[in-house]
Amino acid sequence: MMERKNFNTDKAPVMSSVFPQAVIAGDYIFLSGTPGLSLESGKVVSDDFEAQTRQCFLNIKTILEEAGSNMSNIVKTTVFMVTGNDFGVVNKVYAEFFPENAPARSTPQVMPFPAGILISVECIALR
Repeated sequence: MMERKNFNTDKAPVMSSVFPQAVIAGDYIFLSGTPGLSLESGKVVSDDFEAQTRQCFLNIKTILEEAGSNMSNIVKTTVFMVTGNDFGVVNKVYAEFFPENAPARSTPQVMPFPAGILISVECIALR
């Protein structure tokens, strides 16, 4: 039987006590939707889309590293954006975090998130 466990770290913001930051199952880590929240305040880092996008990926990086993985092990991301015209910003930040061998990606536009969140990213990574 495959090992499965919920994973949380106090080094990255927690969206909700209802679901974990990640689930580790076998050789995979499945990250829940991760917005650009500040660890210190628990609120969005800025109302600027690019700042939120960058913070999303910084939070993901922290969660993965705490779970024993890293950004280069990400095989798939889903980027949920409130607006559909910010692909240039997403591509710019994506290239910063994935300068080579970027993971597969889908980017659906969604209804507004609460609390001023403009973007949330979930991903699947190898352990």
